[in-house]
Amino acid sequence: MKSVTRSLRILEAVAQHQPVTVGELTKLFGLPKSTVQRTLVTLAEAGWLRANRRDTTRWEIGARVLAVRPAALQGSSLFAAAREPMIRLRDAVNETIHLSVPDALQCMVVVDRVDCDHAVRTFHNVGDTSPLHATAVGRAVLAHLPKQDVDELLTRGLERFSDTTPADPEELRAELDRVRGDGYAVNRNQYRPGVCALAAPVLNEDGTPLAAVAISMPDSRYDADRMPEWGRLVAGTAAEISGRLMGA
Repeated sequence: MKSVTRSLRILEAVAQHQPVTVGELTKLFGLPKSTVQRTLVTLAEAGWLRANRRDTTRWEIGARVLAVRPAALQGSSLFAAAREPMIRLRDAVNETIHLSVPDALQCMVVVDRVDCDHAVRTFHNVGDTSPLHATAVGRAVLAHLPKQDVDELLTRGLERFSDTTPADPEELRAELDRVRGDGYAVNRNQYRPGVCALAAPVLNEDGTPLAAVAISMPDSRYDADRMPEWGRLVAGTAAEISGRLMGA
């Protein structure tokens, strides 16, 4: 059972850090390099992992994971409740729409995407992960979590991905206050350069965040004057999804 648990942990680490090398995983887990390499090869043979095409010394999630996730989502109430509102939001703004769910306090995971028709657009694969504090979807969720959960995240330390990432605890707390007041979160180049987003939380009956829906766009199409309009639209979409879930 220990080997199964180790394999699952390594699979999760690859998903979070991909493309990642054996050496990086060795440092992360404190395991012998031979053990990590053997586990990676086993997972690759089963289709769960694969070598990166550009750099074969790096590992990434394989096709089997990508095939399993959509099949699981198709039957979920969240997927069913969110699909039509996401399409209508895409049609209203002609930008890519993402639906992401929190994996505890570890990360946000993209579970669905509706593409726009722009030749230049943002793109996140289903299954991609991102940190809570540095993204609009993450902060939309964080703003509605209990204080002790936010405190726990802060004690781990916040990685800075750009000059504007809210990596200072007080800065993040102030941003979460703003998100609660406005009803939506904004990310302008705070995680990935050139990528902007506005996101709002999908809540259950007691106000617990289940997911976040986001409008995502290149920085070249970000317009600060339209932010209130986009914010209302994404918040309205999230509220509609929440209502559909509670009425299901």
